[in-house]
Amino acid sequence: MPLGELGVGDAEELVADADLDGRSFDGVTTPTLDLGGAAVLGCAFIGVAAREADWGSTRLHEVTFDRLDVPVMRAPRGDWREVRVEGSRLGSVEAYETSWRSVHFVGCKLGYLNLRGAELLDVAFTDCTIEEIDVGRATARRVAFAGSRLARLTAQGGSFEHVDLRGCELAEVDGVDCLRGVTISPEQLDLLAPLLARERGIKVEGEAGD
Repeated sequence: MPLGELGVGDAEELVADADLDGRSFDGVTTPTLDLGGAAVLGCAFIGVAAREADWGSTRLHEVTFDRLDVPVMRAPRGDWREVRVEGSRLGSVEAYETSWRSVHFVGCKLGYLNLRGAELLDVAFTDCTIEEIDVGRATARRVAFAGSRLARLTAQGGSFEHVDLRGCELAEVDGVDCLRGVTISPEQLDLLAPLLARERGIKVEGEAGD
C-alpha cells in the first residue's frame, strides 16, 4: 500500500482522540497504545510494541502496520479502510461491531479475534496462524484465508457471501449450520460432515450386522 512521503511521528502524538495524518511511527514501545476515538489517516506503524492497546471507535484509513506486537487489543466499533497488517503478533483482539473494508493481514499470528457483529468486506488473511476467530452475527463478504491455519472458527448467526476457506487449514468449526455462502474444499468437507450430521440429528453408523 503506497503511502507516499510521511512525516516522522512522535510517541507523544499517540493519544486518545488524536488526529493523525501522513505520519510514520517507528520503533515505539509503550505500556498502553491508546488511540481510542482517534482518526488515523495515511500513516505507517513499524516495529511498534505495547502490552495493550485501546482502539475503541478508532478510524483507520490507508494505514499500514509492520511488526506490530500487542498481546491485548481492545478495538470495538472501529472503522478500518485500506489497512494492511504484516508480520505482527496480536493476542486477544476485541474488534466486535467493527466495520472493516479492504483489510489484509499477512504473515501474522493472532490468538483470539472477536469480530462478532462486524461488517467485513474484502478482508484477507494470508499465511497467518489464528487460534480462534469469532464471526458470530457478523456480515462477511469476500473474505479469504489463503495459506493460513485456523484452529477454531465460530460462525453462529453469521451471514456470509463469497467467503473462501479452501486455502485454510481448518481444525474446528462451531456453528457449522450457519456456513451458507462459504466455499470449502473436499478435504474440509470430510471434517465438517460429522458436524453437519450431528446438527441435523442424523446418525452415521455402519451397516446392520457390521
